[in-house]
Amino acid sequence: MNIEGLSEQEVAESRRLHGDNRLTEHATESFWDKLWDNFNDPIIKILCVALIINVVFAFMGQAKWYESVGIAMAVLIATLVSTFSEYRNENAFQSLQADASRILCKVYRSGNISEIAIDDIVVGDCVLLQTGDKIPADGVIIQGHIQVDQSVLNGESEEIEKTALSDSDADQQRNLLDYHSVYRGAIVAAGNAVMRVTIVGDESEYGRIAGELQTDEERDTPLKLKLGKLADDISKFGYYGGTLIAIAYMFQRIVIQNGFDIAAINAYCSNWMIVGHDLIEAVMLAVIIIVVAVPEGLPLMIAIVSAQNMGKMLKENVLVRKLSGIETAGSLNILFSDKTGTITKGQLEVVTFLDGQGRTHKATTDLSAELGRLVSLSIRQNTAAVVTADGQIVGGNGTDRALLSFIRDLPDEPGDEVVDTVLFNSTNKYSAAQIRGRDNLTLIKGAPERIIDRCTTYYDETGHVQPLITDMLNAKLDELAGRAIRLLAVATTSAPLEKGSLPDGEWTLVGVVGIRDEVRPESITALEEVRRAGVQVVMITGDRRETAAAIAKECGLVKSADDVVITSDELAAKSDEEIVGILPRLRVVARALPSDKSRLVRIAKSLNLVVGMTGDGVNDSPALKQADVGFAMGGGTEVAKEASEIVILDDNFKSIERAVLYGRTIYNNIRKFVVFQLTINVAAVGISFVAPLLGFQPPLTITQMLWVNLVMDTLAALALGGEPALAEYMREKPKRRDENIISKPMWTQILTGATWTFALSLVYIMTSFASGFFRPDPDDMFNKYLLTGYFSFFILIAVCNAFNVRTNGLNLLANVGRNPGFIQVMGLIVIVQVIMTYLGGEVLSCYGLVASEWGFVIVTALTIIPVDMIRKIIIR
Repeated sequence: MNIEGLSEQEVAESRRLHGDNRLTEHATESFWDKLWDNFNDPIIKILCVALIINVVFAFMGQAKWYESVGIAMAVLIATLVSTFSEYRNENAFQSLQADASRILCKVYRSGNISEIAIDDIVVGDCVLLQTGDKIPADGVIIQGHIQVDQSVLNGESEEIEKTALSDSDADQQRNLLDYHSVYRGAIVAAGNAVMRVTIVGDESEYGRIAGELQTDEERDTPLKLKLGKLADDISKFGYYGGTLIAIAYMFQRIVIQNGFDIAAINAYCSNWMIVGHDLIEAVMLAVIIIVVAVPEGLPLMIAIVSAQNMGKMLKENVLVRKLSGIETAGSLNILFSDKTGTITKGQLEVVTFLDGQGRTHKATTDLSAELGRLVSLSIRQNTAAVVTADGQIVGGNGTDRALLSFIRDLPDEPGDEVVDTVLFNSTNKYSAAQIRGRDNLTLIKGAPERIIDRCTTYYDETGHVQPLITDMLNAKLDELAGRAIRLLAVATTSAPLEKGSLPDGEWTLVGVVGIRDEVRPESITALEEVRRAGVQVVMITGDRRETAAAIAKECGLVKSADDVVITSDELAAKSDEEIVGILPRLRVVARALPSDKSRLVRIAKSLNLVVGMTGDGVNDSPALKQADVGFAMGGGTEVAKEASEIVILDDNFKSIERAVLYGRTIYNNIRKFVVFQLTINVAAVGISFVAPLLGFQPPLTITQMLWVNLVMDTLAALALGGEPALAEYMREKPKRRDENIISKPMWTQILTGATWTFALSLVYIMTSFASGFFRPDPDDMFNKYLLTGYFSFFILIAVCNAFNVRTNGLNLLANVGRNPGFIQVMGLIVIVQVIMTYLGGEVLSCYGLVASEWGFVIVTALTIIPVDMIRKIIIR
């Protein structure tokens, strides 16, 4: 058939009527959109309310301007850090997508073949398809025939033959199994053909699935739910605490200060100027307590720890598109994983060779010279693949390439010429090549059941023919088949091919080749790690049940008779309620359809589980989008990557295990910081409430409390945010979506630390024992040196408690070498505090201390370490 293709005028008319092949791009968030979204964080919202209140009081002259500036900086730094991290990774992702989309296609135009961009193809174009090409649009074959890998669209790994549409055939049907129709995204595995484009762009099957993804809604991540609840609890604590402290302050001013004397109280109340001033002070104190109760450093800490770990993960081939993805990965309860390319290597390999005596050989180096020559001859002369000058194996299908790779080290002896061939097809299940020259033979390879029964002899190690005994050989073949190894028998005969058919007569067996997509060795370890972490892994594959079960047993997914292996048909026959019943024991879904993945994700989410899904094809995209966290493979389609939160650049399950670990690291570091900061906040609120009731001024001034929050806590976020990923995190159970971020052990640590700090605070402000360590201050009834010492004590005891918080063990320096920033930041906090003690003056109400005073401050601060160690021992 002479193919002219479209003329320039016809191309323009087709583009006007049907459009071009460009897919509508997914709307991407700009930097400012991401920044605005980050202001929806519940903790950030509370801080913004506190900032507004503080600004109002600053304008009234009741607060210092730098207090508002400090809160504003905490908000801006936190949101900018997280926004920049997401924006940077999203740009890297879009760059990957752009590179993947630069596809040139060979198109007939005005009688000539030219290469044009995939986006410029129009309806009516005739496109030349060759081995390895990606089909650019939907259409029909009009010339030639090809083998097509449609797994990106339907998940089926089996290649399908596509032949030319004859005049008597019906026009194109939108059916992936149609023998004449081809679809965008599929790969040409073998052969050459010309397709006529019938559907382009968003109307193609590929584009239709991509378009559906933009309408799905997302549910809140587990961390967002937990932080939202924490924000509500902190708000209530701050509001109630602030109100009670304001009441306590006024009680102290009205009642205690007047010695409980009714006349003095009446006189005080009659002076509305004094009452008004004290009331404003009480309200200001309440507002500051509310600000103190809110952990300003938490959003910054989350942003810092996420950004740090995103960078580390990128070095380990994990591209995090959204911060929520890595957070959610750490909370996974169930992960639905593809097999091919994720758990397995994604490429066929020869794993064994069985000779006619039933002996197995792992490599060609195990074969004798003559048997090796026959194996090399049988494979090299009977294949659709070729070896290029630079040693690359191209063309053919995956099986042909695997066979050529197996004999790569065997010599290629010239002297034979192929005179006739029979190409492999799924009906005959064999291919053959007749050669002349040194060896006048017909070479045959194909399904063992089609070949071995025809063989009466086999080649021994010397190349001589011996009688074949099939019983032992068949037993070996059954054993290999049980290990999900695909078998190909190789044989010869001296009879020539007869009009494209195999000849009759006696055949001689060369051997049987065992081929399989091997399990990645590192996947076995990674799967075990993920399972020990409490994450249920379900392998979803298009393979038949027996193959899938064998792979699952080898990689450790199936370990007992209770583990469920099910096919798509069996799954479809069950109701959702029945699936809920078997879901905890489900390990494998074989012959899976795309709809099975979406259904399983929906059912798992209905049980309030945190659900992950891996995938690489267009058919995987709906399930990737629907899951709480989608893991797209780096070698997968652009649509799958767009639907995911995380892209696994090396297509390796080991990288998924690392994502889970880093997700848990982020969560654990956030919890450490929550314990650290809430211990300070509870202690500060407690002493500020009790001190007025006992007749004392609050020992921490408003400015000092803001200093504690805005300076020390921000630096502590840097320190604790750098804590390393520890293997012990993979021994923890996944956290429920509705679980509080603060556990009972965390509450014991918060309350123990806060209670001890509160008790020592009372010692400082009420006892002569403490005041005896400080110089007297005759000019002030409240000893300024004592209060300076107390302020420094409050900072230093928090620094000491940071060492308690960073580990659950008794060795407070465990793994500190993997986070050198922790020691550096804590040292900086101490240095800044000492400096501010001498330079703070009236702003921070600080006055220099002498050595003996510092000694008392340091010793009392250090006492929180043994106190928390005792708590840890009791808890254990």
